[in-house]
Amino acid sequence: MPPTPPSYLIGLIGSGIGPSLSPALHEQEADQHGLRLLYRILDLDHLDLGADDVGHLVHTARRLGYDGLNITHPGKQTVIPHLDDLSEDASLLGAVNTVVFGPDGRARGHNTDWSGFATSFAHGLNNAPTRQVVQLGAGGAGTAVAHAMLTLGAGQLTVVDTEAGRASSLAADLVTRFGPGRAAAASPEELADLLATADGLVHATPMGMAHHPGLPLPAELLHPRLWVADVVYRPLDTELLRQARALGCRTLDGGGMAVHQAAQAFRLFTGCEADADRMLAHMATLVAA
Repeated sequence: MPPTPPSYLIGLIGSGIGPSLSPALHEQEADQHGLRLLYRILDLDHLDLGADDVGHLVHTARRLGYDGLNITHPGKQTVIPHLDDLSEDASLLGAVNTVVFGPDGRARGHNTDWSGFATSFAHGLNNAPTRQVVQLGAGGAGTAVAHAMLTLGAGQLTVVDTEAGRASSLAADLVTRFGPGRAAAASPEELADLLATADGLVHATPMGMAHHPGLPLPAELLHPRLWVADVVYRPLDTELLRQARALGCRTLDGGGMAVHQAAQAFRLFTGCEADADRMLAHMATLVAA
């Protein structure tokens, strides 16, 4: 009798995540490695829970024998006090998108978002100018994406968020890590002036997701000289990207970030190296379906 393959129970915690492709991506990749992996959706909306309840779900998942969790909006920061340990990246960024339960039951938080976005940007917007970049959103995803942009060499990143304090806090952290002049905070009212001279726009808010349709900014602020990168991947073709493409902008959807961060999370969960190209093909098939 052949040996029973290793098995893993993984979950995704977030709001409005019913359409997520993460279960299929992880389960299909596990099949390729001869592993048994069950990936469950833990939707805060369906459970009538909020961001402050993420820690409770983490504790419950640990008791139920889960091997790991992915964390998405709105829990990437609120989950941190409920973890036993953080990786260097997660500690530096103050945001977690992957939790691994060790053999001793300890919960360790990781961040694969920033490197996932960096890899996707390098592939999808190769040689795009990054002298001046504007980013919408300073939450958990925004924190990771901002770190990625400056790591990739962006000259200055201006962070815009409806919560002024959150944008200012992120900009201050970025300056501490990357040096004076590399980051600044601004209000939504300043977007018109900022985008008029910017090279690119990074969108890192929930707007445009299946449960949050719409545009994160007035369409008339877009112009053909901008490249536009969106972290939303469900749907891949957001209203923001459609408007930008219609103007002739270079665009990057959130699919690449979703796949590359998932590939890294898969390795953390299972110890097996995921094939990112194969997962990108899986993503294309799932989206087409």
